Amino acid sequence: MNIDRTVMAFAGIVVLTSLTLSQLHHSAWSWLTLFVGANMLLAAFTRFCPLALILKKLGVKPGVAFQ
Repeated sequence: MNIDRTVMAFAGIVVLTSLTLSQLHHSAWSWLTLFVGANMLLAAFTRFCPLALILKKLGVKPGVAFQ
């Protein structure tokens, strides 16, 4: 799995988890969903993603989007 797929999978897991927690626990968990969405939008235009930098330092195979 490369960095691009790992970032998208992680974002999906965080979004689904925060939506579930906002329904089962407290609505404030929706802020986490907003943060992830904003970070994805920022990454789409700037190609800057903090998770991609961390994964690159850990030696995960690079993809096409985050180099």
